[in-house]
Amino acid sequence: MTTERTAPAAPGLPAEPARVGPGFVTAYALAFMASCLMLIAPLLVTLALKVGDLVGPEDAPGRLALVLAVGSFLALFANPLFGKLSDRTTSRLGMRRPWMLLGLIGGSIGIATIAFAPTFTWVLVGWCVAQVFFNALLAVQVAVLPDQVPAAQHGLVSGVLGICVPVASVSGTYLVNLFAGHPAAMFLAPVGVGAVFIVAFALTLDDRRLRPEDRPPWSWRELAGTFYVSPRRHRDFAWVFLSRFLFVMAFAFLTGYQVYYLLTDLGSSGDLVPHQVFVATLVSSVGVVAASLIGGRLSDRWGRRKTFVLVAALVYALAMFVVALAGDFGGFLVGVAISGVGFGVYVAVDLALVTEVLPSASDNAKDMGVFNVANALPYSVAPAVAPLVLAVSGGRYPALFLVAGSCAVASAVAVSRVRSVR
Repeated sequence: MTTERTAPAAPGLPAEPARVGPGFVTAYALAFMASCLMLIAPLLVTLALKVGDLVGPEDAPGRLALVLAVGSFLALFANPLFGKLSDRTTSRLGMRRPWMLLGLIGGSIGIATIAFAPTFTWVLVGWCVAQVFFNALLAVQVAVLPDQVPAAQHGLVSGVLGICVPVASVSGTYLVNLFAGHPAAMFLAPVGVGAVFIVAFALTLDDRRLRPEDRPPWSWRELAGTFYVSPRRHRDFAWVFLSRFLFVMAFAFLTGYQVYYLLTDLGSSGDLVPHQVFVATLVSSVGVVAASLIGGRLSDRWGRRKTFVLVAALVYALAMFVVALAGDFGGFLVGVAISGVGFGVYVAVDLALVTEVLPSASDNAKDMGVFNVANALPYSVAPAVAPLVLAVSGGRYPALFLVAGSCAVASAVAVSRVRSVR
């Protein structure tokens, strides 16, 4: 799909990659979508339902918060660690390919553990395993963007990748709805479908290769640096990191608690919720797909990233306020439709933005792994904050979405502080 290149010796930087064609972009997008599918399907529907079945509706929110928090905490370390390991990999198979396959296998075992879990403890163990290995997979997949795609195409390819999340969300909720009544299949079907695309991309990728003599020496100090980028030395990277963290916090409140919101505040039945989540995901995804593709292309054409990201965060904030004020399922759909537009532009252009503020081009996977902590950490923080918000609000889930809207506003403020990119 691309011409294989050998990574140069440190401290030299990788050569600017050649322009990529539609074949590479399609295969890359399908593989990235597949990874999102395997993580998002449990987050949107099945994990909450499984926990509820095992512990009962009263204890379910607190137990789900524990599962999400512990799994996300482990993901914080897995993403940059596996990214760093792939940056140092000298395998004949390439730098990224071995970790893609390992991540797929390990993550699939984690999901299978949840599917057949007889107790809550096994659900917790399975989700931790899935988070560690799927984040290893995502860390190296994201590194393929700066590895293989020239800067002039970052907006375009980021826009295409931006539609992967909504496509994965729709596909995941559709598969779950399709296999409703068959608990194991609701978990395993997304994994089976996703594995096909990931394996196909891993086997056909013309991966970067690192010569053993070019691999930097290993030290404890270097290992500690795997999880850290100096905010003082790389301020724009720090602001983009904070913006993404706050934005994903808003998203985490919606994805993590929409099932319980529909059940308690909007009065939906347990049998109806999978269908409602599918419909809501489909509605939001229409906006995400259109906004992501258009936003990514326009940001390339106009040479602007920060402005698009800032406006998108404000649109998402508006969506969360609409969801909070919704009195019925129709109002909820209006909110998630608006959220799709904001989410689509934000994710598409923000990914292009971060590639332009990376601290070191020779450590793409490691630095992207550190950045991806901003994608994982909110799923630990949000479950810790949610019970406090619910306690103060008397168990009213709309209060969570007001907090989510505030996080999105703060995300816009953070990205406005970026100076090196327009």
